[in-house]
Amino acid sequence: MCDYFSAADDSAAVRVLDEPGGPDGALFDVVALKGIDPVVVMAQLEAILTGCTFDEASKRPRSGQLLSSPEAESAFIISVSDTLQEALATATRDSLVEAAGPWAETDELRGNGVTVDTAAEVLALLAGLAGRARSSGMRLFCWWAL
Repeated sequence: MCDYFSAADDSAAVRVLDEPGGPDGALFDVVALKGIDPVVVMAQLEAILTGCTFDEASKRPRSGQLLSSPEAESAFIISVSDTLQEALATATRDSLVEAAGPWAETDELRGNGVTVDTAAEVLALLAGLAGRARSSGMRLFCWWAL
């Protein structure tokens, strides 16, 4: 399970681990997504939206960075790159629909049965989250439960 959410900073995001079940929707802006991992799948999305390579996207600051303890047994907090957050926040509906095709064709999403229509819906949810986070000076994170 991957819950994408916005928080003011890394420490506020990591404190989500203090409560069971992930970020509380009453306290955080949350989008729950299954099978959209914050490391590989989100770097692929960043590459598609920004026109860079997967390697470039995955090496950007905050891209899939583990913020919580690597010894955690049930969940982790992973950062989303500022570049991806900005790309999502500023994307037009047409550009999100256009990106949905290549993103749905990645091995990871295709292997999870994600269709182009589902990818477009996920992109709209992530873009909304990114836009709200941007307007309130927040950053994006993922609570990744095993």
